[in-house]
Amino acid sequence: MGPKDVIRNTLDTSDFFIKSYINDLTDDEIKLTPVEGMNPIAMQMGHLIAVEHSINELVEPGSAPALPTGFAEAHDLKKPEGTSGFRSKDEYVKLWDEQRAATKAVLDRLSDADLADNRGGKLPPWAPTVGVALNMAGMHALNHSGQFVAVRRKLNKPITV
Repeated sequence: MGPKDVIRNTLDTSDFFIKSYINDLTDDEIKLTPVEGMNPIAMQMGHLIAVEHSINELVEPGSAPALPTGFAEAHDLKKPEGTSGFRSKDEYVKLWDEQRAATKAVLDRLSDADLADNRGGKLPPWAPTVGVALNMAGMHALNHSGQFVAVRRKLNKPITV
């Protein structure tokens, strides 16, 4: 197993967790705030999608499908604007799948040596190389997926994974 296989596994694992946690939720349920101060799944999904888009664009400009106008701003965790910019679950899954496919396509085009590149120092401190940045797309989603469980517990949904 090489480094690209490890990154692909991280991406696939996070995809499995995210989709398992939202599969049986409704549009209204993904907009639920489980506890005060915690963002709804819709906000987090939008944030994850926007960040993955940004990662792809940092690694390979022009590689990520465009997001709907205002999407990233509506899902900015630093300045939540309420629920007016939220989408349906199906729309989030569609956008998620598009960005994740772009991430995997970027990964497929890279050599193992490319993974050590720092893009001339343009990558953020939390992802100093191309390989770390692409792996972070999966790790970031896994980090947020734990918060999805709070919604599931509040709704008395079954344990999925």
